[in-house]
Amino acid sequence: MEHDKPAGHSCLPRGYNWIFLVFLAIAAFFLFSEHRAHLLGALPFLLLLACPLMHLFMHHGHGGHDGHDERSEK
Repeated sequence: MEHDKPAGHSCLPRGYNWIFLVFLAIAAFFLFSEHRAHLLGALPFLLLLACPLMHLFMHHGHGGHDGHDERSEK
């Protein structure tokens, strides 16, 4: 028979949540410090990639380009 757990109850005991967060912080620090050259070297390319992606996803705000066609006004 399954036990019903109250909402927000985790499988780990209460004190282990902060240990897990500390472990994640240490892992993130070492990942960033060891791979900094790769991450910072990719930034210019990510900025160039962001331009067409922003163009594609940001055009929904002004209705697209449907209103620029002269045939639709006649």
